[in-house]
Amino acid sequence: MKYLSVLLMLLCLVSVTAWAGLEMGQEPEKIVLEGKLGGHLDMREWSSEEFKGKVSTLFYVDPDVKDLNNDASEALKKEKFPLEKYQSFAIINMAATWMPNFAITSSLKEKQKRYPTTIYVRDYKKVLVKKWELSDNNNNVLAFDKHGKLIFRKDGKLEPEDIRKLIQVIREQLDK
Repeated sequence: MKYLSVLLMLLCLVSVTAWAGLEMGQEPEKIVLEGKLGGHLDMREWSSEEFKGKVSTLFYVDPDVKDLNNDASEALKKEKFPLEKYQSFAIINMAATWMPNFAITSSLKEKQKRYPTTIYVRDYKKVLVKKWELSDNNNNVLAFDKHGKLIFRKDGKLEPEDIRKLIQVIREQLDK
């Protein structure tokens, strides 16, 4: 009976660890979006390797909740982080909505005008949901250091305190 209890505890620990997805301070599994999987708006492939070299913010967005973290987007825009050290990405979870792809793409072109330094990418098959265990049908915000390691993550709406923390960790990394 004692061994069964230990085995069950180990299984639970392994399950929780496997479920955790991206771990703070770790570099996530490399992902490439190209062709039927997605990519940049101009149809070029996108790779998570693009995070390396600069501090990066990633918004992984279901189009149905695209405005959920506008406060965070605006706060980051106001910071005017130096583009030689900082970049931002918006990856759209195209499979999370009923909206047709052409309508989403049109909307993305409008967003690009509002946030011209943000790199927009499409994920047609929920690749980041599956590989990194991001929250599906949601608006997720992540930040990575210049080595591609996760330094911030919040699934869902960022509250003012979350936004302050995001900006703080970005500033700390920019100063390194």
